[in-house]
Amino acid sequence: MKFLRYFLSVIVLSILALQLFFFVQILAWRWVNPTITSFQLAERHRICGWSVPYIHDCELKREWVEFKKISPALKRAITISEDSDFYRHSGFELQAMKDAWNRNQKNTKHLRGGSTISQQLAKNLFLSGEKNYIRKAQEFLITGMLEITLSKERIFEIYLNHVEWGEGVFGISAAAQHYFSLKPHQLSIEEAASLAAALPAPKCYDNVKYCSTARVNFPARIDFILERMSK
Repeated sequence: MKFLRYFLSVIVLSILALQLFFFVQILAWRWVNPTITSFQLAERHRICGWSVPYIHDCELKREWVEFKKISPALKRAITISEDSDFYRHSGFELQAMKDAWNRNQKNTKHLRGGSTISQQLAKNLFLSGEKNYIRKAQEFLITGMLEITLSKERIFEIYLNHVEWGEGVFGISAAAQHYFSLKPHQLSIEEAASLAAALPAPKCYDNVKYCSTARVNFPARIDFILERMSK
């Protein structure tokens, strides 16, 4: 029994230490920009294998850009596409989570999350691509830390600079250059809608070889975003 109590204490302390580790990093991001995310590291390994970074064309395409230097049209298009209530909720959309839960009860092999922008950022920053309820619980905790510690604008800024937009393409600066040879502030409404429409399946949007499992009608999604933007 004594060993069991010791074992449980070690587990609890380890979990608390991990949460503190996450929180300290998030707190630091009030003043400094995160350099690379867990998802980006996984993608670099997938693309490069064990190659030394920064050689040939293996390194990821990414470059930080300040929030004020990003097209307002792009910001609007992203919220329409990914999280229309981003500036009104506290990090979670209960109805979307309920809908995702109902879908997951019918299909346990392909879990879906109904994630907000804050939840997507939490997952990309720290977590693996696995889809299970333990990882989802950790995502909730990190999302809460983000919402408590950072402003909405700062959360959105970090998201826009780290979200995937194609194979090895991360952040709006790299995406604007990759697809349109433009700077983020130069994007038109149509170009912004196009980039926003890519986010549910960015690899498929970038390269047709990744479209076998994607079920996104990009032209229809672009039209929907443009229609909403016009209103």
